[in-house]
Amino acid sequence: MKIIYGLTGAFALSAVALTASAADELPPCENCVDELTIVSWGGAYSNSQIQAYSKPYEALTGVKIINDESSNEAVPKLRAMNEANNVTWDIVDVVASDAIRLCDEGLAMEIDPDEQLAAAPDGTPASEDFGDLLVSECFIPQIVYSTTFGYRTDVEAWGGKTPENVCAVFDTATYPGKRALEKRPINNMEWALICDGVAKDDVYDVLSTDEGVTQALDKLATIKDDVIWWSAGAETPQLLADGEAVIGSTYNGRLFSVIEEQKQPVAMLWDAQVFDLDGWIIPEGLSEERRNRALHYIMFATDTQRLADQSKYISYGPARKSSAPLVGQHADLGIDMAPHMPTDPANATNTFLYNYEWWADNRDDLDAKFQSWLSQ
Repeated sequence: MKIIYGLTGAFALSAVALTASAADELPPCENCVDELTIVSWGGAYSNSQIQAYSKPYEALTGVKIINDESSNEAVPKLRAMNEANNVTWDIVDVVASDAIRLCDEGLAMEIDPDEQLAAAPDGTPASEDFGDLLVSECFIPQIVYSTTFGYRTDVEAWGGKTPENVCAVFDTATYPGKRALEKRPINNMEWALICDGVAKDDVYDVLSTDEGVTQALDKLATIKDDVIWWSAGAETPQLLADGEAVIGSTYNGRLFSVIEEQKQPVAMLWDAQVFDLDGWIIPEGLSEERRNRALHYIMFATDTQRLADQSKYISYGPARKSSAPLVGQHADLGIDMAPHMPTDPANATNTFLYNYEWWADNRDDLDAKFQSWLSQ
């Protein structure tokens, strides 16, 4: 049976009451704890959330927010917490496919967007404002981002050439040097197949076979000795800035930071960028007081203005349609942020659409095979 939790006390209000224009009139949260543990990814991304959501929320409510940077381990840790009947996290930032897995396993709370999320300023219900990005009953979308590549612009060994497409990652003869790739199968397997001649539309059909998995791993094996494997999104920008890697994958917002904020000799390679969604889940197993506080924060943090505000600090597109027109300039640099978004037409000429449901169904099996391959 599916259960939609309602709000209690003074917080049992219509979501329409908390629009972007009324955020400073945030209603009190009755029967709520005064502390929140929020789990995210660290680095520039966590900072964007702290600046756009958490600091304003703390100022309005006096709540103490503890920031944890363990999102890359969210699924196994929440499984372990549930098994031990000791859930210590209140709100967790996850990618959409992980939200689907956690929801399917009963580890994330289901959300009624039109009751528990703010409406748009014009009264449009949250379900319409988020639209197709509500890919799971437990997932609260926050941003559209992409995983793509950055590369050093001053590599003498490249003889003045620069990568023009994603397959340069596998061309160590033309573009010698260390590569930085995430230590998981997602995206790496897709890029490997694309660069081994598989059409984009056929990637997941091929990857659904044992032969396809072998094909992808064999392609990755051609550069395995040249790869630095990363686990945290902040690692690739640092590896590029230090010159330890010449090309590497990470989230586009992290590359924006190293290019525009740090002014490092790094450029974006948008080719075959993989669109993905990131957002919140609230774990199952919280007390009523903790659940109420988590819902209170989520309603505030995902309203139209707050999602637009995040784009002042990092180049990710807000998940609400009503937030897009409010995207403006970077908070410190004063540059227009729209051209730095993965969804900008100039950047989205050759994208790859990530299949959330496929990975939700196949992630555990592929993780095991990928990690076994890594250890060989």
